[in-house]
Amino acid sequence: MPRPRKLSPEILEAALDGLEAQRQHVDSQMADIRQMLGGAGPKAPSVTAPEAAQPRRKRSAAVRRRMAEAQRRRWAAVKETRETPAAAPEAPKRKRRMSAAGRKAIIAAAKKRWAEFRKRAAKPVVARKAGKKAAAKKPKAAAPAPAQAASAAPAKD
Repeated sequence: MPRPRKLSPEILEAALDGLEAQRQHVDSQMADIRQMLGGAGPKAPSVTAPEAAQPRRKRSAAVRRRMAEAQRRRWAAVKETRETPAAAPEAPKRKRRMSAAGRKAIIAAAKKRWAEFRKRAAKPVVARKAGKKAAAKKPKAAAPAPAQAASAAPAKD
């Protein structure tokens, strides 16, 4: 592990003087830029605290209510401009009505489809399936059992 260098007071003084000179240079450049912008506003401090370190201020309930009401008014104004079209509003489309003859035709077709469905369901489907199952259950050629095969084999010594 490297040994830490000891900083003598002379080195620290020189470092401090160098940093002060750099700060003065940066401050003068900032002043020049502010002057180009119009010189408005007070001179900002050279050292600023980060904003994240500062705690957030809480708003009272009355302030939050006023903010919410103002937001509602803004949205109402936006919606009002959207809803008022330049042209006259169109009449809504008339709902379609089915004629009595059309309704009767649909009912008759549905009854016909259901009658066909029930007719197919009444047919014996089991006979067709039984034929397939019977073919699948055919006895296979009898294979010798493992115990019989072992006894039939000659013993090797």
